[in-house]
Amino acid sequence: MTMSRISDRIRYVGVNDLKKIIFEGLWPLPYGVSYNSYLVIDEKTALIDTADAGFVGEYMDNIRKELGARKLDYLVINHMEPDHSSLIAAVKNEYPEITIVTNAKAVPMLKGYYGIEDGIHVVKEGDSLSLGETGLKFFMAPMVHWPETMVTYLEAEKTLFSGDAFGSFGAVDEGITDSVAKLHGNKNVTEDCFSGFEDEMTRYYSNIVGKYGQTVQAALKKLSGLEIGRICSTHGPVWEKDINKVVGLYDRLSRYEGEKGVCIVYASMYGNTAKAAKALASELQKRNVPYAIHDLCTENVSFAYRDAFRYSTIVAGAPTYNNDIFPPVYNFMYGLGARLLKNRRFAAFGSYTWAAASVRLLNEMAGKYGFGLLSDGISFAQGYSEEKCDMAELAERISCALKD
Repeated sequence: MTMSRISDRIRYVGVNDLKKIIFEGLWPLPYGVSYNSYLVIDEKTALIDTADAGFVGEYMDNIRKELGARKLDYLVINHMEPDHSSLIAAVKNEYPEITIVTNAKAVPMLKGYYGIEDGIHVVKEGDSLSLGETGLKFFMAPMVHWPETMVTYLEAEKTLFSGDAFGSFGAVDEGITDSVAKLHGNKNVTEDCFSGFEDEMTRYYSNIVGKYGQTVQAALKKLSGLEIGRICSTHGPVWEKDINKVVGLYDRLSRYEGEKGVCIVYASMYGNTAKAAKALASELQKRNVPYAIHDLCTENVSFAYRDAFRYSTIVAGAPTYNNDIFPPVYNFMYGLGARLLKNRRFAAFGSYTWAAASVRLLNEMAGKYGFGLLSDGISFAQGYSEEKCDMAELAERISCALKD
């Protein structure tokens, strides 16, 4: 991505990553990802966050081209995760007189990751830093999604440098602001920026931030007092025209509020549970019930988590395996619990050969999470048949529940 001038004071110096296949060693990147970094230029200059280690050449060139002969005065670190902090040492080597600005919780991480102990200015809640005509103000946002996370506000431009908050998977094409930005590889050129990124934004939230709904809500409440005309996240577009949609999405996701619809997940050893899952999907379609269906044997669980956060109802299908839940579905359910997902209706189904266990155990897991059970579940012996699996009745129950 070429550098973009966001405003006279704010310049984009981040990079697109189209090489990485898996983010954090877990989450697929079918559209790539961006590592966003920003320069604020006044009498003094401040760089907000850095980028991934694999882009040192491109990233440093971006900074040099924008600064020219000027020196870099400050490096603000909102978040120490290595995809944003890996080039701190490279920046310090290029501009040895910089002052690193961050909070106390990040200081031991700077030493632990990069051996940096000096030239650090520690800020706390509400502190300000003058750059000349303008200044930066800092607000702590712990556990959104690391303990040292903070956000930086440029009041003169009503701009929030939000760290990973409001971020999205997906590299950004055609420019960085949401008036022009496109999701890399998205063939639907008629989509507006928010619509183009909404799926990847939801997936990013559910995969990475999902557990921290309570602290996200606390951060949203704290920041609600600021006048925000621009959000500069560390991943995805710079939001200007769609701020209300972006904040609204984060608000809904962090309250675990699902829209009306069904996330069907299943895993099948010999195809019988798969047939039941597809039968349910067919019955839901007949009733015009929105749904998504995920085969956890062939698909990364990342996409299933996205739709579990999106929809208000989860239906899980798993055969009994060693008198337990077939592992791909067990792992999915465990992940829902780890993300503290709540406010969901739930149903289970699955086949068995000589001892039924999976449906009962799935219901027990759902009960521990506080999900509302739509039925006792459908457990069927050996092969699938319509007689054994009344998916029409389950679909009707779901349809009626969604009308409540």
